[in-house]
Amino acid sequence: MPADPPSSSTLRASDADRDRVIDVLRAALAARTLGALAPLTADLIAAPGSDGGPNLPPAMIPAGPAAELLTIAGKHGTVRREGRWVLPHRLAVQTKWCSVLLDLTSAVRSGPELIIEMDVRGGDIELVLTPGMAVDANALAVKFTVLDISRDANDGTPETLSVRLAGRMKHGQIVTRWQAARPAAPGGY
Repeated sequence: MPADPPSSSTLRASDADRDRVIDVLRAALAARTLGALAPLTADLIAAPGSDGGPNLPPAMIPAGPAAELLTIAGKHGTVRREGRWVLPHRLAVQTKWCSVLLDLTSAVRSGPELIIEMDVRGGDIELVLTPGMAVDANALAVKFTVLDISRDANDGTPETLSVRLAGRMKHGQIVTRWQAARPAAPGGY
């Protein structure tokens, strides 16, 4: 009888796996605020025997598991999602002639990828992002739409969240805006 296949935790890490971890740790070492550190540590696995989560202040730890799908729907209005909110695995935006702001700068990440599924007719979508987030709009079909999307902040920060845009948009505009890193306080912190 064949042996059970090894679990993913017992597989050997490749050099590329270790290099990716080093890049994230390097970005974490450069973080000067808890807000900058939280997205980098949100998906850490707790050590055996610990209380089950990363060693972060309670305000930075999600209250519960992330939803698989969160739907934002609207018609002829304004939709804003900002502040501290837990990102789902998939975000469906179903709007008609709306202005939509999705501010991910203080959002708690539920994984390395956020898929935004769009069914949008008219209006504007603005994504506010931080360094370390990368945008991929290759699965988005547009018609009569302006795309002002830069892939990343172009500052060399390692990618910690991939935002994938999918679906369709007609008669609108999508803009990405990168929040500049806050300057360090006197004394280097």
